[in-house]
Amino acid sequence: MSVPSHLQIAIDGPAASGKTTVAFRLAQELGVLYLDTGAMYRTLAYLALRSGIDADNESALVRLWEGAHVKVTLDAKAPQGFRIIAGGVELDDATLQSNQVSTVVSTIAAHPRVREAMVSSQREIAQEGPVVMAGRDIGTVVLPLAQVKIFLTASVQARVERRRAQLLAAGDNISEHQLAQEIEERDRLDRERAVSPLAPAQDAHVVDSSTLGIDAVVAEIAGLVERSR
Repeated sequence: MSVPSHLQIAIDGPAASGKTTVAFRLAQELGVLYLDTGAMYRTLAYLALRSGIDADNESALVRLWEGAHVKVTLDAKAPQGFRIIAGGVELDDATLQSNQVSTVVSTIAAHPRVREAMVSSQREIAQEGPVVMAGRDIGTVVLPLAQVKIFLTASVQARVERRRAQLLAAGDNISEHQLAQEIEERDRLDRERAVSPLAPAQDAHVVDSSTLGIDAVVAEIAGLVERSR
């Protein structure tokens, strides 16, 4: 499928809804750039944990981000479709998806000045060409004029199962009960934050992936992209 040079596809959704996997696969199918904006917040969360900076210290977090010289390089050959380098070191997916990072990332992402810095970087990346961007406020804040907006959701149980499989693959064993509590708390924090709360854009297509496989979800969104042209 040929795509216009200005195409922007925004995929938002709660934790473990499958949006990053779907966005990556969709970008591969369309042959366009891909960015998981959550990885940028996770990078800052990882740096804060490593540096001993409290997740509630907004000023220190902004200074940490500005001083870390974080680079996001779009690379279709990379496992995630892009590479994140902080302080000259590339951070892999296992590091960014660790449960320690997951427990603090929503708190860090709620800070207005942190989000301001991230949104600026994300919009710059979107100017490089057609893009599929995944996150929690892409369709509402980062790319409000995106031609296709998706809000991908799933039941808590489905998200717990997906997240646990991901963590087990990374060697991190955690109970379903604890994961359910953590996902529900992340949902609450994302919905109730004062700046850019998690919510579907008014013109977003809501897709429930609870009982759908990745291929089916990608095919459904690809169809929406085709009809939007």
